[in-house]
Amino acid sequence: MAQDSVGLSSDYQFWMQKVSTWDQASTVETQQDTCLHLPRFQEFLRQMYEALKEMDSNTVIERFPTIGQLLAKTCRNPFILAYDESQKILIWCLCCLINKEPQNSGDSKLNSWTRGLLCHVLSAFRFDIREVGLFTQGLGYAPADYYPGLLKNMVLSLVSELRENHLNGFNTQRRMTPERVRALSRVCVPLITLPDFEPLVEALLTCHGCEPQEVLWPEFFDAVSEAFLLKKISLPTSAVVCLWLRHLPSLEKAMLHLFEKLISSERNFLRIERFVRDSSLPEAACHPAIFRIVDETFRYALLETDGAPEILATIQVFTRCFLEALEKENKQLKFALRTYFPYASPSLVTALLQHPKDIPQGLWHQSLQHISEMLREIVEDQTHGSYGGPSDCWFAFIHFGGWADVAAEQLLRSEADPPEAVLWLLAFSYSPRDGSQQRAQTMEEVKAVLGRLLKLLRSPGFSARDVQAAAGQSREEAPRPLECGPLIRRLLLNFLLWAPGAHAIAQEVITLMAPTREITHEITGFLDQTLYRWDHLCTTAPASRKLASELLTELRGQV
Repeated sequence: MAQDSVGLSSDYQFWMQKVSTWDQASTVETQQDTCLHLPRFQEFLRQMYEALKEMDSNTVIERFPTIGQLLAKTCRNPFILAYDESQKILIWCLCCLINKEPQNSGDSKLNSWTRGLLCHVLSAFRFDIREVGLFTQGLGYAPADYYPGLLKNMVLSLVSELRENHLNGFNTQRRMTPERVRALSRVCVPLITLPDFEPLVEALLTCHGCEPQEVLWPEFFDAVSEAFLLKKISLPTSAVVCLWLRHLPSLEKAMLHLFEKLISSERNFLRIERFVRDSSLPEAACHPAIFRIVDETFRYALLETDGAPEILATIQVFTRCFLEALEKENKQLKFALRTYFPYASPSLVTALLQHPKDIPQGLWHQSLQHISEMLREIVEDQTHGSYGGPSDCWFAFIHFGGWADVAAEQLLRSEADPPEAVLWLLAFSYSPRDGSQQRAQTMEEVKAVLGRLLKLLRSPGFSARDVQAAAGQSREEAPRPLECGPLIRRLLLNFLLWAPGAHAIAQEVITLMAPTREITHEITGFLDQTLYRWDHLCTTAPASRKLASELLTELRGQV
């Protein structure tokens, strides 16, 4: 507490000097300095209030003798009063100075002076012009009705002028000068969170001139970006697109804000979808330039985290939301698919874009075979070198991760021998960096496990230990490749969900499958992803859905 007191006293002296400087000069430089310090000054006022509310008025004056000067100068500064919650916090501070039981004339004078400041703050946005008052009275309007309307009309007038400026950018006679647009954006910095100013903020963002350099004030972009991320203002998608195209740091902050939300919460596809939709990124990404920046950010995040499941899940959810937004915006694509995925073969992207729910289940195998053949030709035969190597193909494939899940299910629900093309596709999805020989070894391992699991399906009955043995390896066998672990566990999980005879022993099998916390997390992610995908396929047996939901609830309770 003592350290907080020392820190507040030090900050008090700094801000006392600042507001005195702002009060004594009204130049463009002091206005810029005021706008620059508004967020920090608001935080100081908040800390001041937390300290004042613990003291009586006499202690306040004793501890801060010049607080009256500080608050009076603050009350006279329109930039501070207009910014975010500063006016409200200032009122709280002033209320702390009022002595509820004045003992002498000094207390009464302080109360009267404080109430005067409160009245000034509460009417800060009213003009103190007698002629205006007489004019409004003559029209039959009270000031309380007139001034908000005046503010609204002023904003609408500026919005109209900016839109006309946008439409007549080459008509110098009707254009708003770049200097005036820049000055207007600077004035708006402390007013951005006021609801009446949202149309003006939108108009400034969407107004483009012919100047080679940006005319809007840099601090304007920063303030809009922060207010939008904190949900203090709402903007249409067109304005958000303009913000992110004109100010790249704002888009970077939006991506970081999304990652922070993902890191601070457990992996859950429905929660990830809520975060992604709430970010406005899918809608804005319909503009190819924004999509490419967002996509590259995902790629870097994937490389930095070595393919973290949370990032993989987010890419898949983002892609689905983006395609929904794209379909909603244009029934026919305005841009070629290559514009969004320049590193992938257009024919491959076209095949991946076909959602499994839009294809009859009987034709899923053909689609998987076609996708696998195209990927294998690019990755191993290198006949389409212009589209990059295995990592580029894998990055394109994981955007549409539902096909890997369909491949795992198809392998277990097929009575014939596992198709090599589907085996290859599944092996590639889990270990894209492997060479042909390593991938062939993984395919053989998966094929052997599939054979044992399908044999169990044909047997009259089996136990949890039988399933574990089918998915495991004997001492005589060669060591299993490290990459096979998650893939085999995915196959085993699908076996438990689809094989009716496995439902009764599913919980016991998973207990044997998950000896460590990391594997429990992995299986929980598999189940969550499976349920999320089923919700969009609508082709799942009720018993399998019920089992998956019960297992997921049980595992989440253990983690």
